[in-house]
Amino acid sequence: MVTPSSRPVPGFHEFPPSFGSSSGPPVRVPRRRRRALLVTCGALLTIAASAATHVGANLGYDDSRTAYELAVSDAERTQRALTAGIAVLDGTVTAAQTALAADSSLLIGADNRADLEAKTDAALGLLTEHTELADHAFVAAEAKPVWAWELFDESRRFDALRDDATTAEDEFTTAAAQADEAALDVSTSAFVVITEAAEASAAFESAHIGARNTDIIALRRAAQELAERTDFDAEAVEGYVALETAAAAMIASEAAEVAEKQGPLYDARLEVEAFARSLAPGVLLDFDWSPIVNGYGHSDSMAGYATWWYGEPGHANIELTDSVAAYWPGERSKSLVAHEVGHAISVKCQGMYDDSNQDTIEHWATAWAISMGFHSAANGTSAYGPPPQELIDAASGCR
Repeated sequence: MVTPSSRPVPGFHEFPPSFGSSSGPPVRVPRRRRRALLVTCGALLTIAASAATHVGANLGYDDSRTAYELAVSDAERTQRALTAGIAVLDGTVTAAQTALAADSSLLIGADNRADLEAKTDAALGLLTEHTELADHAFVAAEAKPVWAWELFDESRRFDALRDDATTAEDEFTTAAAQADEAALDVSTSAFVVITEAAEASAAFESAHIGARNTDIIALRRAAQELAERTDFDAEAVEGYVALETAAAAMIASEAAEVAEKQGPLYDARLEVEAFARSLAPGVLLDFDWSPIVNGYGHSDSMAGYATWWYGEPGHANIELTDSVAAYWPGERSKSLVAHEVGHAISVKCQGMYDDSNQDTIEHWATAWAISMGFHSAANGTSAYGPPPQELIDAASGCR
């Protein structure tokens, strides 16, 4: 029998205890619904893990790429220093090769040349080696990948490239120092060579006084300019080449002069020239010999003709008849030569007489010969008359 209080009221639902009461057995969720919840949570966890991996891959890529680019920047700075050092070394080696090619063995010693050759050869080998090193190209970073595995691969690649860039930086630094040292070695050795050549030029000139004045003057000027150099550079090489060129020209012109003087009067001609130079030390004198000068030279007649040039240094050319040598060392020959040297020495005594007047010019040369103790009429007296005493006195101050 059912009482009203124990049966449900028509028109209402009876709720499970979990909704309507804290007592009673727990409600069981259906198995299919539970599986759905687990799948959803797993998917969310997978997505979160994937996102974290991707973020990590991006950050790692950025760090690796930045570190690599900084390493390349440092390496390229030392690479530029190496390139600059190579350019200096190349210029120094080229200059040294030019100097070695110009050497005629007339002005520098074998030991200094050998030292320069050795240092130049060593520098050439270094130049080839370091030029290849300086041409090293670094890998440029490409567009950033999208996928995580690509980012990880690129990060590892950048790490390896960064190590290579750091190694290259060390190699560039070492090579640049070696290039600088080699350039200094070559430059120092070459400077010794050109300095020796400049210093040797005076003795070389004295040994080849028979060379033509123009070549001697070229040698002096080149030696002076070279002596003023303080290091080995393009201008020093140019000066050295000019010095060697002048030395070679002196050898050639001296040989030509010797050839022109050959014959029975050769020794006498050399004695006449030495005599003339002794009367005017420091004055550069060229000599030409001819059978006839100014219409004289036949029989026992003799004559001379002088041309001089003021300047630094002043110099002169004296032309003499063969008869001067034929009658050497007669007093007539000496007096005539003294007259011509009186003209030539004007380069040392400019302004002591009126060199715009031909009569005064001849009287000066005669006066100078007389002041030197040559009294034969061949001193100019027979041709131009005796000079005034005041001009003789003035000429006495020209030595």
